[in-house]
Amino acid sequence: MSVSVRIPTILRPLTGGAAEVAAEGETLAGVLDRLEADHPGLKARVLDDAGKVRRFVNVYVGEEDVRFAQGLDTPTPAGSQISIIPAVAGG
Repeated sequence: MSVSVRIPTILRPLTGGAAEVAAEGETLAGVLDRLEADHPGLKARVLDDAGKVRRFVNVYVGEEDVRFAQGLDTPTPAGSQISIIPAVAGG
């Protein structure tokens, strides 16, 4: 199941500058594993040491925030758009 993953600017050095990459996986966890194989270091920037999505990183499958879906078990149907969006704070 091929999906596309939007990569935020801050993580693009890990994808050779690509703003969007293709990956495969039936769930978000599978997609992240594939991304890690293709772009080492990416998964560690999305997940914390406990293996959960980092507090200040939002991940969407389509328009659904995975925190309000099934987390890493969120299905990623073929053709899905996955967006990794780091939180922005200011002050």
